[in-house]
Amino acid sequence: MSAENGATALVSEAAVATDRPERYGSQLVRHFANRVETHWADGRGEVRFSASFAGRAELRCAPGVLHIRVSAPDGESLRRVREVVADHLVRFGQRDRLVVTWT
Repeated sequence: MSAENGATALVSEAAVATDRPERYGSQLVRHFANRVETHWADGRGEVRFSASFAGRAELRCAPGVLHIRVSAPDGESLRRVREVVADHLVRFGQRDRLVVTWT
């Protein structure tokens, strides 16, 4: 757990191996941009979910890896954020066989 905006948040992380972290990170953020608050710049991004569940995904590119950190106020919201982020990323990276494993 960590503190986020003064509230306790549950956190999960993944390191997704890919030769194209910038491509997949920016694609994921762009995909959600019409529905929720997002930001992408300089190999870093954020998606703030707010529709049917609360949570946030932070993305950071490094050589050969896309780091993802998701957080949410409760277990069910964290499960949904992880599911939505992983499902979309795996679908976008189907050709490269991306694998998202949460810790």
